[in-house]
Amino acid sequence: MSTVFDHTVEVRLIAEPPAARYFSAVLRYDDSDPLAVRLVFPADASLDGSEVAWAFARDLLDAGMRGPSGEGDVHVWPRDGARTVIELLSQEGVAVVEFDSADLRRFLLCSYDVVPAGQEHGELDLESGLDALLRGV
Repeated sequence: MSTVFDHTVEVRLIAEPPAARYFSAVLRYDDSDPLAVRLVFPADASLDGSEVAWAFARDLLDAGMRGPSGEGDVHVWPRDGARTVIELLSQEGVAVVEFDSADLRRFLLCSYDVVPAGQEHGELDLESGLDALLRGV
């Protein structure tokens, strides 16, 4: 049985022209996918009115709280000692969201209680995953 937990956080969407929008989002950790975290935006925060979830490496979030980190679609960096910024790139555009760093730290600490850093690969059931992939599930 997997362990899944959600952590609700207040985020600030930094938008163009200079404007900010505040809303609640959810950080989700599931030990059946121990390398990843998910950031779930509510339907009213998206352009098309549907819930949007981004998955990215837990290590990326951790590293980005200490210094600029990320390649590809997700970038994370600290902004002053109290806030952390996550930039999300997609074909539809760019979203830049700002978080209270203490909220992110609490979320990461809870995730490390479930699966300690460096132990993620021990939680993966590679045989079942490979079997499912080969069967086309």
